[in-house]
Amino acid sequence: MKCVISVLGKDRTGIVAAVSATLGGSGANINDISQTILGGMFSMTMLVTLDPEVADFNTVQERLEKTAENLGVQITIQREDVFQYMYKI
Repeated sequence: MKCVISVLGKDRTGIVAAVSATLGGSGANINDISQTILGGMFSMTMLVTLDPEVADFNTVQERLEKTAENLGVQITIQREDVFQYMYKI
């Protein structure tokens, strides 16, 4: 299952490492990644493929919520098909 992950928050060391570690520990593969820093704000968008045999969508979402809390950032995950439908208009 492909998903879009967005990360937004105050820039700090270790954001990419922590999010990547959470995804790697969940059996997810990062297919594409884009990040930028604007005026001290960190923004990252990732396209990932989840392996439901390792961790399903809800499990990955819960793990990312914990990571977001630890980092003090906002992390959202959406299924790619839902993301695509939202932006067709």
